[in-house]
Amino acid sequence: MTRRTAITALGAAALARPQTTPTRQDPDVSARFGLSAPKRTAPMLCLFSRNMEKIPYAEIGNIAQQIGYEGIDLTVMIGGHVDPRITNVDLVRAFESVRGAGLEVPMITTSITSTTDPTAYAVLYLTGHSQVPLFQTGLWEYPGTGDIQQRLAQVRRDLTQVISMGRSCDITAMFPNRTGYVGEFVWDTQIMIGDMDPRGVGYIFDPAEATAASGPAGWEVALRLALPRIKAVTLQDFYWKKDGADWKMQKCPLGEGMVDWTKFFGALAAAHFTGPVSIHMEYTAQDAVGAMSKDLEFARKYVAQGWPAKP
Repeated sequence: MTRRTAITALGAAALARPQTTPTRQDPDVSARFGLSAPKRTAPMLCLFSRNMEKIPYAEIGNIAQQIGYEGIDLTVMIGGHVDPRITNVDLVRAFESVRGAGLEVPMITTSITSTTDPTAYAVLYLTGHSQVPLFQTGLWEYPGTGDIQQRLAQVRRDLTQVISMGRSCDITAMFPNRTGYVGEFVWDTQIMIGDMDPRGVGYIFDPAEATAASGPAGWEVALRLALPRIKAVTLQDFYWKKDGADWKMQKCPLGEGMVDWTKFFGALAAAHFTGPVSIHMEYTAQDAVGAMSKDLEFARKYVAQGWPAKP
């Protein structure tokens, strides 16, 4: 999606979108999610900035605000909205731009898997001291052959150092459950972080990835295991599609795939989860802005049901 197509689509979407009441209870407070923010009573619905990868970071806040999002999950990685190699130039400007549009940045998504990464400290320091409380780590691959337990031990060593660096920068690490990578099965992650301080590390949980990895029943077990220390949530949906001899995940709009959204949001609401929700659009849509708006309204409906506004 380019800037021109986004602006054109926004004009049409603004006319067609029904007027809804935002879920936020503190619209006039400048710090809505950082260390000085008041306690939230509902999850913050955020746009994953990669959904607008061709649009400069200076403009994504205004576009996301017009669609109706509350925050931005900002990609800080090579190929993302902020290149970590020039963090000192762009990162704080990106935060200021999004906040200037009336949105917040409650989290960033990174590729950090080691403290030997020369960009890691600058990214975490500037992010933490900009009152962005959460960062998603990068991904560690499973070995093609060899001892899985040994690999988990290696990842735990790397992660321990990354977490320590994050704590020194006032920011909490989040480990994702992405299929094909270490942690796709939440119990593997639990082996690594179960005895660690939850103030330093937790989960960013994706119900679609959990369903793909553990099946229609197993994802609930994974969620129950992760729930006490879930810091954020990723939303996407999928179904299985035959590709030659293989079955592959086909991403699709929210509500059109295999995720059991009623059970998922019910569990989050019962646990009083109020963290950020990053809504991904990893599928092709002719009208990208319309698709993002539809996914947002889908999530907003469940939030309104599970976290009703207090009088």
